[in-house]
Amino acid sequence: MTSWPDGYDRVIYDSIDSTNSEARRRLQTTAGPLWILAHEQTAGIGRRGRAWSTNFGNFAGTLLQPLNIPLEQAALLSFVTSLALRDAFIDVGVAEKDLGLKWPNDVLLKGGKIAGILLETAGTGPSHLCIGIGVNLAHAPSTTALELTAVPPKSLAGDANLEVIAEVFLTALATAYANRERQFKEGGFDTIRRDWLKNATRLGEVITARTLKEDIQGVFDTVDETGALVLQTPNGPRPITAAEIFFGEC
Repeated sequence: MTSWPDGYDRVIYDSIDSTNSEARRRLQTTAGPLWILAHEQTAGIGRRGRAWSTNFGNFAGTLLQPLNIPLEQAALLSFVTSLALRDAFIDVGVAEKDLGLKWPNDVLLKGGKIAGILLETAGTGPSHLCIGIGVNLAHAPSTTALELTAVPPKSLAGDANLEVIAEVFLTALATAYANRERQFKEGGFDTIRRDWLKNATRLGEVITARTLKEDIQGVFDTVDETGALVLQTPNGPRPITAAEIFFGEC
């Protein structure tokens, strides 16, 4: 049985507006890393300001931790968190072959999205990092608002036939994150990058990166040392630092 990792505190709510918002409220009273879990999230925000609601049975959590690495490296913790999520899924019984990682911050189950990550800085300086995590444990959201080329949502109960409660998943995730963070601190991003690429979905295949200005299509070649996605295009390699990723042509 996985035990809670040393050095991390936790707090659990039945319902809250947003675990990232609660993390910000706790900035002045939290010394070390703190996991915040909510069984229901009523006003969560995902990437690019999208609504991120959480129904009972799913997982909404945030890790609040001091920002003890250079600010320009903070985004690399998305890869640390992705690997930790993959480790946690395996710990609760998901087959390794069914899992994949989608740049920059999604975890896939049988080709569909089961988990997402949102990193936000907080405090003066900034002083802290809020790593928000959503996991479809019991329910997958509706597909009605998805673009036709987006990956479909999946859930642990519906697509892996596993019933896992949020507290159990939190313990598995916190332990996995502590291990992966240690790997990052001791071995640097290169070791994390290699492990991430081993589990990257559609590596070596044609994908489309949609930025705020354009769609860029190319072969998914690698992730570089800064965490940027690198596409091989007719005009040569193209590093991309922020985009929505679609598989195949859009």
